[in-house]
Amino acid sequence: MPTPSEPTRVSDLQTPALIVDRPGLDANLRAMDAVLPGTKLRPHVKAFKSTALAARLAADGHTGFCAATPKEVEGLVSAGLGEDILLANESLDIARLGALRDSANITVAVDSEATIDAAALGNIESVLIDVEVGLPRCGCDVADAGRLADLARSRGLIVRGVMGYEGHLMMVDDRRERTERVEQAMADLLMAAEAVGGDVVSGGGTGTFDTNTWCTEIQAGSYTLMDTHYDGLDLPFAPTCFIQATVISVSAKGWVVIDAGLKSLGMDHGDPSWGHGDVFFCSDEHTTLVPTDESTWSVGDTTTITPAHIDPTVAKHEAMWVVENGKIVDRWDIDLRHW
Repeated sequence: MPTPSEPTRVSDLQTPALIVDRPGLDANLRAMDAVLPGTKLRPHVKAFKSTALAARLAADGHTGFCAATPKEVEGLVSAGLGEDILLANESLDIARLGALRDSANITVAVDSEATIDAAALGNIESVLIDVEVGLPRCGCDVADAGRLADLARSRGLIVRGVMGYEGHLMMVDDRRERTERVEQAMADLLMAAEAVGGDVVSGGGTGTFDTNTWCTEIQAGSYTLMDTHYDGLDLPFAPTCFIQATVISVSAKGWVVIDAGLKSLGMDHGDPSWGHGDVFFCSDEHTTLVPTDESTWSVGDTTTITPAHIDPTVAKHEAMWVVENGKIVDRWDIDLRHW
């Protein structure tokens, strides 16, 4: 709960502020749990970067987590959420995680001799072989997965299985096409899994959470808060995280300006959306909006905009304010930022 010195209503917040609608969040979590209960889901904390929200997910039975950075892993462990953490990303900065071996179960993704060496020298216990399944990013060739698994075992590492992220398929609009292409990508991953061994086949994300039925666990995170990018798909989730902003200028030429811009929004997926008109453009500290009815807007009014990409938006803020019916019911530190 917010302390007595903190704001108690959304209208009291210093803007720009990141707010989360609690009923909407609850609905998103229920929709995911209906499909992927318990450890079938490995929530990816890179989307929300808050141990408070991670703890909520753990209480719902999702006790294994994905992380993208060593800092996220360290934060989860510090918060007592170290039962089963996967660093689902290649890193050479591994020794800092090996130092946590006695207090957490940490697995790291590897896709090369160099990353295997880093894991072994860094006192990591277990790894997943990361396989490239179509996204031109990290991951080894399918044909090389078995060799790397053997190398990892020779270095004293436990090979739990494989992971492969079909990120290039998250935004395929047509559900049937998305499912077919995910099946093709997962055929490659399952081929690698046969060569590697182990019982984990990890992959997926919010966009394919229910079409990827081949992985033993799904790495989804954005479903919690959502954004306009994912909201365009046929998913049972809705945006629940917004930027609260204040109107600081009204032009007679038909636009209004709010005090939230590039420094408070992730923009790689495009402009935010606004429910009262169009977004004209964003600049460093401002977003210029074109309202449907300019006469209803005055300097000092507050409004919300919806980010197009939630992950980098969250990373720009120190806290998110959990709200219900205009009242602030909690403040969650965004304590997993940086690297």
